Amino acid sequence: MFVTLFVKLSGYVAVFTVPGLCCRAEEYTTRDGQCCPMCHQGAVVQRDCTLQSGTRCSLCNNGTFMNQPNGLNKCFPCTSCVPGLFAQQKCTVTTDTVCDVLSGYFCTSLANDTGCSLAEKHTHCAPGQRIKEPGTSRTDTVCEDCQPGYFSQDGVNCTAWTICSETWVKVKEGGSSNNVVCGAASRNHSFLFTPLLLECFNDPAWVGLSMSSFLSSYKPEVHETSFYFSIFLSTGG
Repeated sequence: MFVTLFVKLSGYVAVFTVPGLCCRAEEYTTRDGQCCPMCHQGAVVQRDCTLQSGTRCSLCNNGTFMNQPNGLNKCFPCTSCVPGLFAQQKCTVTTDTVCDVLSGYFCTSLANDTGCSLAEKHTHCAPGQRIKEPGTSRTDTVCEDCQPGYFSQDGVNCTAWTICSETWVKVKEGGSSNNVVCGAASRNHSFLFTPLLLECFNDPAWVGLSMSSFLSSYKPEVHETSFYFSIFLSTGG
């Protein structure tokens, strides 16, 4: 429908034709300026109204929808859920698909306050870290470094370093991603000196000198004197 305006300018009357100024809220304006009733949800305009008939509407095809009264001639395409999302609510002729996040993902972009349009995988904490706050469908995982004296190999929990017992010795220091390594301590350390003693006893001069020093400082009983003396003679000779 057109509205004709008459405007007087400097003694002349100008005529302006303005389309669609009188259309009501439930109507739409056609290309030729007429006001026609809108189509309901789930349908779009197939043919505009005329003076003899109202608006002809057609239902949305499969895979499309229309969620509001309208004067459009095409329905909206249904949303396809991207990787990391699943269809929580399937598309109908009056509602779009509602997508939500799969397990292990979190939403990075909300859609219409009810669904999600984009998602990313939860962060995996690195070795040497722990999970401070687990990820949810709306938030990512929060990681935290292990404190000194603790380690984490899998990036989940921090565990205290092992404390080696009195019978064990530390053979490798602990780090943020590895534990302390303990090894068995020897109960008899005399084996460390055995090779040195054997080599020294092969030297007659060392044996004689050592035995002389030993005999001068040591006062054995009578029966032990002949024993050490015989060793000195047999070894030095």
